[in-house]
Amino acid sequence: MTETKANLKTACLINPRAANSKWMRRKFLRAYLHKKLPGEIYDGLGDMKTTVERTVAACKDSDVIVAMGGDGTIADTLQGIFLAGKQNDVLFGVIPFGSGNAFRKSFAIPKNPLRAIDYLAEGVPRPIDLMEVEGRIAAFASVGATARVTGGKLRGTIQGVWGHLLAARQLFGTSRDGKTLEFYEGFDKSGPFEAKTITSNFFDCIVAKTNYFGYSWKIAPRAVVDDGYLDITLFELGPLKFAFLFPLIYFGLYQRRMRHFKAKRVVIRGHNLPIQFNGEFLGDRDHIEFRVLPRAIRMVCPPTRRAGKGFQKPSS
Repeated sequence: MTETKANLKTACLINPRAANSKWMRRKFLRAYLHKKLPGEIYDGLGDMKTTVERTVAACKDSDVIVAMGGDGTIADTLQGIFLAGKQNDVLFGVIPFGSGNAFRKSFAIPKNPLRAIDYLAEGVPRPIDLMEVEGRIAAFASVGATARVTGGKLRGTIQGVWGHLLAARQLFGTSRDGKTLEFYEGFDKSGPFEAKTITSNFFDCIVAKTNYFGYSWKIAPRAVVDDGYLDITLFELGPLKFAFLFPLIYFGLYQRRMRHFKAKRVVIRGHNLPIQFNGEFLGDRDHIEFRVLPRAIRMVCPPTRRAGKGFQKPSS
């Protein structure tokens, strides 16, 4: 973005409550943001509806839309861009300023907001895939245990990592009733398929385009952000084994032993399935469908080798 940024108008959507309201206390950060990325700053955001509406308005005359906050702010900003129908016209950028920050980790965006602003000003636009979950735009989602924990954390009074740890006790109350999964246009270890149906009593199912959950948890190590497929991993183990193996799961090491699929669309059927996307709890459903959105938007990525690790390797 460096060579043309002077000609681009930027709109920055900021969640002022992110990171314990640090934005309200850091006047230097505001000045630095305005210096590096001149444009409009929208920092009166309080909920999803407001963020989406402000993003739609900003898309009318902005070339770069930046989400400054956590994964929830990123999801709401993306939703606004798609609602405005501007996903093919604007560039999308991220300045992490929340607690989880799974999205920024998947693109090696520095957690320090000043460094993230520098990288955004010098960044490289790259097309990335996203996915649609019941009309919502997402980069990662889960069905089952981790979604149940997310819902418990969001209903509680303690947020951040401690809120997640307190809600983790709900792992042991997650149902393992049978589910049916329908995959379309994909492949697994047995080869490619047009359609495939399986049954599973999974404890957790991860559907992702990016590699990480919050707090640097490498939940989907085989996800590739621009390969045109959803990455689906089935955690078919009980809560005790999950807890025992969590260190290996956290670093993405144990996932290699789990059933894994790539597909352009997946439908999951069951009873009262808890669902979360981008760290937001969607609720319980008996039926949920995920669909990949190939090359959905151009994201401004850091001009570093690490930032390219989640992308497809160039053909030799």
